[in-house]
Formats: sequence, structure tokens, C-alpha cells
Amino acid sequence: MKIAIDRMTLCDAVNHVSRAVSTKSTIPALEGIMLLAEGETLTMVAYNLEIGMTKKLAARVEEKGEVILNAKLFGDIVRRLPGDMVSLTVDERLMCQITSGSAKFDILGISTAEFPEMPSLTESKALDMPGDVLQSMVRQTIFAVAQNDAKPVHTGILFEVSGGEIRLVAVDGFRLAIRKEALAADNDMRFIVAGKAMSEVVKLITEETETVTLRVGKRHISFEIDGYTLISRLLDGEFLDYHNTIPKAFASTVRVNTREVADTVERISLIISDRLKSPVRCQISSEGIEFSCVTAMGRAVDRCGASLEGADIEIGFNNRYLLDALRAAETDEVFMEFNGAFAPMVIRPVEGDTFLFMVMPVRLKNEI
Repeated sequence: MKIAIDRMTLCDAVNHVSRAVSTKSTIPALEGIMLLAEGETLTMVAYNLEIGMTKKLAARVEEKGEVILNAKLFGDIVRRLPGDMVSLTVDERLMCQITSGSAKFDILGISTAEFPEMPSLTESKALDMPGDVLQSMVRQTIFAVAQNDAKPVHTGILFEVSGGEIRLVAVDGFRLAIRKEALAADNDMRFIVAGKAMSEVVKLITEETETVTLRVGKRHISFEIDGYTLISRLLDGEFLDYHNTIPKAFASTVRVNTREVADTVERISLIISDRLKSPVRCQISSEGIEFSCVTAMGRAVDRCGASLEGADIEIGFNNRYLLDALRAAETDEVFMEFNGAFAPMVIRPVEGDTFLFMVMPVRLKNEI
């Protein structure tokens, strides 16, 4: 194998593809990037048995060949090379010589025979989405993805495509996030993608990304983004019947400035830590919202303006859960809707219905 390639192009690809590399594995090949050179193309492949990623790059291929190189070492070398072009030469002993400018490295590669077979999609259905729309939808739901495996299906995001729209849903037992957009599609679909995979999808989307193509198979899904292909296993299981968890009516509705409320909760949270946890107490009346909290570190009180319709309410929240929902709103104002101190609170936009966030309250002690 002997190729020459632009260093910045290679560096950018290594940075992205490395995110699908296993960081700790008993199989050395999983900690590497597989390089396949043929024709005028260098194909890079990484697979950690959960997520796989490929990227095709234009290169000057003098001799075709293939090798696996340790991703961390290869990435560190490429990032620090002094020249504009990189030359890679691999001999029959899998010794890879990397040269650029005045620098030369010789590192030992691994046989591609040790690389696990990537999943293939059969009988897949295709779905095209604008890159910025998919990125926004994921960002506004992924905060509610479950982080533990108590119910593995909830460690993913539910995709529902029907009726001329697409809905993304995430739930973790303490909060629910729903985001929807109009989307014309040839097929109705319902599938669940691991949250870890969706985090990597978002990182691949840039301002230049026009369209993301999703290919949904029986057990796997792939995302085609600007020459990258990310493949992930779909999650199986019974997802929460979220329709029946959302209240149909509310006793109290508050209209607030999203940024003002988030800033106030952030200030109150200064006395809260992982070691010193305590709920944020919200006292809502026609005069606004008073936030307060007491921990072993001290006491904090702050307030912000609000427009209330309905009954006054006193309710407590986990500060991080409340902040996550407010930060995900991405609108200047939101409605916060309540049905008493022990029922979930709903956050929705003042205009339209593109998102809905639900946060479970925390039981408050009688005295603060």
C-alpha cells in the first residue's frame, strides 16, 4: 500500500472516525482505524461493536492495500505532522511508514483479517432530512435519554414518521421530551436509535450539511452525512406509551421569559453540588416566581417575573432536570403548566407545538 493525501483532510477524518473506535478492548483491532486504499480512494473504517463509521477520501493511490493502525497513535501523529501532504507506505510485514515534511514515523499495523465484520443493512427504507432540522430535533430531546440500562429501550430516541410529520421522543423516568417537524415521507416508520449513536450523528452535522440520509433496516440504521456513514444497531423493546402520560388540562399556566428563568435557576444552583443535593423550591403567584434552595452550604433566594393564569402553586424540582428542559427550549418565551405540587410540569412553546418537555417534581419538606 502506498498513498499520498492532504494532511488536513486526513486529520479531520481521523478526528471524526476515531469516535467509533473502542477505547478499551481485548481485541487490538477494535482500537484501530482500518485503512483501505484502492483506485483513487482511501476508505477509513472504525467499529466498536455498537457504532461503526466509514469515510471515503480522495487520495493518490500508487499501490492498493489495507492495514489497521492504532487510532490514538495515528491521530496524534497526523495532527502534529509539519507538511501539507502525508505519504503512507505499508510493506508486507504491515510496517507503516508515515512521512510529511521533515517528519517520518514507522509504526506497526494490524492485519485487516482481525477487524470484525461491519453490519449490513438489508431491505432498508430511506428517509432524507435537512441536516439542521435533524440536529435541532436531537439536541432538543437527547437530554431526556435514560443513562442507565434499567430499561435499555429508553437509552435511545424514538423516531416516529407518519401523517406528514416526524416526531422524536426521549424519556428517562424523570422527564419526557418530544420534538416534531413537518416531513414528507414515502413510508410510515417507527424505530429507536441509541442515544450514544445520535450524539455522534449531531457532531458530524455542520453548517454545510444540506441533507442527511437515514437508511432504516430491520436491525440497524445508517446515517449518511457529508461523505461519512455511521451505522448503529436499533434498540428493541416496548417504548413508553407517552401519549397517555401527557396531561390534557392544567390548573395553572405560567408564561415566562426562558432565558430569565434559566439564569435565575442557575444562580440558585450555585449552592447545589453532587454532594450537596437539594430541590429548588418554586413559589408561583401573580407576582412572579420565587426560587429558593437550602443546602449545607447555605441558602439562596431569587425571583423572576411571570404571567400566571390559574391557582398559585408551590412545587420543587431537581435543578439540573429543570435547567436541561429550559435550555432545550430554544424560544424566547415558554408556557410552564402545572396540576399541583405532585403532578408533572409541562413546558411548551408560546406559539406552535414543535416541542413539549415534561419534568417530574420533587417532594418538598414542610419547612425550608
